[in-house]
Amino acid sequence: MGEKTYPFIPLAYQRLAIDEQKRRAREFLQRIRTRRTVRHFSPEPVALELIEAAVEAASTAPSGANQQPWKFVLVTNPEVKRRIREAAEAEERDNYERRFPDEWLDALRPLGTDWHKEFLEIAPCLIVVFRENWGVEPRPDGTTHNVKHYYVMESVGIAVGVLLAALHLAGLATLTHTPSPMGFLNEILERPANEKPYVVIPVGYPAPDAQVPEIPRKSLDEVMPRVE
Repeated sequence: MGEKTYPFIPLAYQRLAIDEQKRRAREFLQRIRTRRTVRHFSPEPVALELIEAAVEAASTAPSGANQQPWKFVLVTNPEVKRRIREAAEAEERDNYERRFPDEWLDALRPLGTDWHKEFLEIAPCLIVVFRENWGVEPRPDGTTHNVKHYYVMESVGIAVGVLLAALHLAGLATLTHTPSPMGFLNEILERPANEKPYVVIPVGYPAPDAQVPEIPRKSLDEVMPRVE
């Protein structure tokens, strides 16, 4: 088999006037500042087109060697969501009651979280993101071989960031949930061994009485050291 090569094409790029650049940057900042982690969801259905557009946007993220090592499993089946909630709560209850060190519990306490994860069942959609540690490609003789993937965690992390931004800009609420361990997701969702759960993202509209903690954000000077 020959080596894979990609043809090079002209970059589709339009240089914007500086005032338009600044306007777009300010607009995005103003909109993304309103993004919050939501734990109180409405069961109201979400248009599938919104989810598909956001996932397609996430799929444009850069990845190591363009291997695109991700799967975004959409779960809307109530029974499957119930099973995911029950399995996640079993692990999280053990975490809060036995596994988590005191310093981690102290860090979580101001946020008011605990092992109850009812949002996994109430939110109309769950997007379960899996990372592909290796790919599986067919050979001409009908067998398959494994293809190692590179920079998997970094690539999937970037894609999830794009996904969260896209869902927020579409007017949807999200939560990033990482129960630990997460192996039960492979079993429930019947995912292959080369895929590992990365994050569960409940998606929907916030409940009418939804509340979020009033948390501070670090200032620009704190997060952007300058080397001039």
